[in-house]
Amino acid sequence: MNLALHPDFHLQKLTIGSEQAPLIVIDNLAENAEGLVALAAGKPFGDVTSHYPGVRAKVPLTYQRFIIEHLGGVIAEYFGLSAGTVRFTNCHFSLLVTPPEKLDFLQRIPHIDSVLNDELAFIHYLFKSRLGGTAFYRHRASGFEYVDETRKSEYWRRVEEEKDGPHSPPPEYIDGDTPLYEQIGRQEGVFNRMLVYRRTSLHSPAIAPGLVMDTNPRTGRLSINGFLA
Repeated sequence: MNLALHPDFHLQKLTIGSEQAPLIVIDNLAENAEGLVALAAGKPFGDVTSHYPGVRAKVPLTYQRFIIEHLGGVIAEYFGLSAGTVRFTNCHFSLLVTPPEKLDFLQRIPHIDSVLNDELAFIHYLFKSRLGGTAFYRHRASGFEYVDETRKSEYWRRVEEEKDGPHSPPPEYIDGDTPLYEQIGRQEGVFNRMLVYRRTSLHSPAIAPGLVMDTNPRTGRLSINGFLA
């Protein structure tokens, strides 16, 4: 499918928390975002081996080329990457469908996707209902807002201690402050909004209690997610 920037495209360069990790927020990204939803609706979704609480399907290479062509330069500049080298390492339609009672421990707390600060994650929201966005967190015991190579040993040691402690999270999606984590930033899930952030930032889907898990890409919590480097 052909993709172009939306006429009302709007990009913000923000930061997260006191450690000021970079965050890009783009509203009205693609002119034909509805076409992406229609494309996803015709795709076969399948289970994934990662900790993502849902199912996924392939995204066409035309989408990746669209992002690199129009956003590669600004992403490289803001995140301190080498100009002209930004590339996709992963990209897929994602549909969050795992019920809270089936979440494992690591799906109930904020997570990181990598310990390398030059690796990025993005999410492009493709739903119109109020189905939650993405939140960023500070781990209270360590004070960490991101976890890189220098912090991973201490962070995971503390997480293991907390797993069976008195504040171990119940089987539900995290949505705001908890005894173990403080929410330090939140972006709502707005149709055709994209977030780009470092994979080392502690983050999680922001899912309110009682959300009905919908397996229909046209009405469920559909997004495009992926990694850049």
